[in-house]
Amino acid sequence: MAMSGTFMTDVPLKGSAEKHYKRWSSENHLVPDAIGHLIHGITLHDGDWDSHGAIKSWKYTLDGKEQVFKERIEMDDEKMTVAFNAIDGQVMEELKVYIANLQFIPESQNGCVCKVSVTWEKRTQDSPEPTMFMKFLEKMVADMDDHILQNEE
Repeated sequence: MAMSGTFMTDVPLKGSAEKHYKRWSSENHLVPDAIGHLIHGITLHDGDWDSHGAIKSWKYTLDGKEQVFKERIEMDDEKMTVAFNAIDGQVMEELKVYIANLQFIPESQNGCVCKVSVTWEKRTQDSPEPTMFMKFLEKMVADMDDHILQNEE
């Protein structure tokens, strides 16, 4: 097994790239209301909700266990890209590096695709590759689409 790598996938979405980007970049405080079955709460530690470099903790349940993901966000408005750089939490117990990237690319007037990638480096050879975190991230993005579509009506 590799000590580091990048997982990538495309998630087709029916909502606009702009609305998805806004939700993930500057409206994180609304995420628990939208996909509360996955994300239970988000706490802002440093910066503002919509500021580059803000530090937040996300509470979630994965594989039946409550967990916390503390991250520093980076945003690129021009490319509609959001990067969540892990700095603490359960994911960092097994990984040295975990960076989740979401890029929203318009495909039609209303639809878009989210290019999801996760860059990671394990702490030890025995640590598992973070496939379950990638699947969880894909589910978060897909489930957010339902919420965004409901709010467009």
